[in-house]
Amino acid sequence: MSRPPLNSPHDPAAPGNDGQGTAPNHSAGASGGDQRPVGIVVISIVVVLEALALLTAAALYTYQLVIGAPVASFWGAVFTLGLLLAFSAWLFAVGHFLFRGYRWPRSAALVAQLFVLTIGFPTMTGGLLLAGLAMVVPALAVIVFLFSKRVISFASRTGGSRSAL
Repeated sequence: MSRPPLNSPHDPAAPGNDGQGTAPNHSAGASGGDQRPVGIVVISIVVVLEALALLTAAALYTYQLVIGAPVASFWGAVFTLGLLLAFSAWLFAVGHFLFRGYRWPRSAALVAQLFVLTIGFPTMTGGLLLAGLAMVVPALAVIVFLFSKRVISFASRTGGSRSAL
């Protein structure tokens, strides 16, 4: 379990922290309070939309299985459906916890965007330009935002300060 550094903005004794485990916000808002960086909001929205796309694909896949569409292997199709559902749940968790300011979803979001790029570029160069651009442009935007200073400083929450045992 990693611990935040001493005198960090996540320290419950630090001024401005309510001790409730909420992640700090580092850009001052118009009301004088702290706000999430725009990059965090954009990344979270893109990742949740990708999760919804996978969930939609799983629903269509389920429909095709129910109506008896021909498949090479029924259990292979069930396994693929399970993967779609698992990855969708994973992306929902990544979007949620990144929005809350945790550290671990940054790398998960990066990996997800690299997977999207590996599908988006061949789609774009294979003649489906709009579908490819719909995958590549948001993925590149997320990657750029993931490495911005504000996103990195906001998404540095490690979790609770309680010991594991």
